[in-house]
Amino acid sequence: MWDKLQKTPGLRLVVAAAIAFFLLTLFLTLHRHYSFYSSYDQGIFNQVFWNNLHGRFFQSSLSSQLSTNVVHNDELPTVYYHRLGQHFTPALLTWLPIYALFPNPATLTVLQVILVTAAGLVLYALARQYLAPNLAGLITISFYCANAILGPTLANFHDLSQIPLFVFTLLLAMEKRWWWLFAIFAILILAVREDSAVILFGIGVYMVVSKRFPRLGLAICTLSFSYILFLTNLIMPLFSDDISQRFMLEKFGQYVEGDEASTWEIIGGMISQPWLLLVELVTPVDRTFNYLLGHWLPLAFIPAIAPNAWIIAGFPLMKLFLAKGQSVLAINIRYAMTVVPGLFYGTIIWWSKHPNLGKKSLFRRFWSFCLCLSLIFTFTSSTSALNRAFYFLLPDSFEPWVYISLPKQWHHVKKMRPLLAKIPAEASVSATTYIIPHLSSRREILRLPLLALRNDNREITKVDYLIADLWRLREYQPAFNQEWEELRDLTNLIDSVTKQKEYGIINFQDQVILLQKNTKSNPEATAAWLKLRQQIQPILQQSRD
Repeated sequence: MWDKLQKTPGLRLVVAAAIAFFLLTLFLTLHRHYSFYSSYDQGIFNQVFWNNLHGRFFQSSLSSQLSTNVVHNDELPTVYYHRLGQHFTPALLTWLPIYALFPNPATLTVLQVILVTAAGLVLYALARQYLAPNLAGLITISFYCANAILGPTLANFHDLSQIPLFVFTLLLAMEKRWWWLFAIFAILILAVREDSAVILFGIGVYMVVSKRFPRLGLAICTLSFSYILFLTNLIMPLFSDDISQRFMLEKFGQYVEGDEASTWEIIGGMISQPWLLLVELVTPVDRTFNYLLGHWLPLAFIPAIAPNAWIIAGFPLMKLFLAKGQSVLAINIRYAMTVVPGLFYGTIIWWSKHPNLGKKSLFRRFWSFCLCLSLIFTFTSSTSALNRAFYFLLPDSFEPWVYISLPKQWHHVKKMRPLLAKIPAEASVSATTYIIPHLSSRREILRLPLLALRNDNREITKVDYLIADLWRLREYQPAFNQEWEELRDLTNLIDSVTKQKEYGIINFQDQVILLQKNTKSNPEATAAWLKLRQQIQPILQQSRD
């Protein structure tokens, strides 16, 4: 192996890039988690893994809190709610043995970094099927520098982090004619999420259009299309009504009328309204174009002129462009990962037909410049609430000024941890967003201000503990209305439950408050809370738009 590295500069470059990517992202993501910047989704996935480990497959009270029954019908969350009604993600069971060895929320963070790092190495092997080592190495480095890869890797754990590894392996198996491996990873891709079938459909179209494997490609297209219809219309509704009453309407409700729609009805609405379809596909024009530029940038804009990149990545791109919402066109959010494999594979095919361009020093310098820009944009876009991996380097807001320094945050963490330690592992709890991941290895957990849920006996019960990080909300509220509203709501909640003596304040440190059900308040903790209450009252009286 060492001799091969010495003789192959491209491979040596890739190994160095992979090690650098792994160490840097691992450090940043673990630091993000342990300094309490991982958030709700990290808690959801950790609770799902924890319940899987205990034989309660894909159940989650945190996911239940986001379900249509709770959000739209004002029902209480349940601990026995199956998340498969929101997203069908059986591929997560692949990693359960690893979680069983290290049952901790941070394990998922490490797993995500490993998956993405490994995807880059498989990409290099795939590129070497067509390209010289140096050029294959540059494409792999482009992968590690892409905002669409770095941004989602530095965020909470998510199921789509499996997509680059699975798709690159499937494409490598196709090139090698390892059809047994191709079949395994086709199944794994489908098992990532219900909508990952769109990615596989794009690969099937490429196999047909390129005339390389037309019969197999047609079979892949048929399988993918049938799978997504069968799954979303027949299987997922068995677990909950979320797919038709929430997720379809939140993303594609503009194509149908009413309070419920199936996948088939959404497709029918799109076909029957071609002008609306066209408008949704290209608007908003500026954000759509910027999104494409963000994907093209690390590859020096080659995907824009690579036909095969459009064929394969076109279908996941279309899914995003036809949907509504701010997150679908955010280059540093997890959905962007679904587009990456098709763009990179199409670029590899393009380079195999234009090898001489890569030898020109002027283009190499331009490519390097593009990579530097991609890294800069990754850094500057890290202030997103779903990431904030660089919160200690970059202010969240310049006007008004909101910045949390490293010593300030770690001092707060040091004060907060003893309060978390007072909550028994088997106790039920409701917490603020950024505390949730650290307490999510339990059966009953909610996000404040919710206090009640249905337990395994189908009985309504209120949680044993409440814990709220008011310091964080107070720090961020000058620039962010959501934090101001949460600070207001939690202040009113604490006033209410303590006045009615449902909960007592048992500890208060650095503006983090811990309450316990049916317990008398600690006088010192109560005095500290009342002092803070007076300080934040003028803030709560402010008029916010």
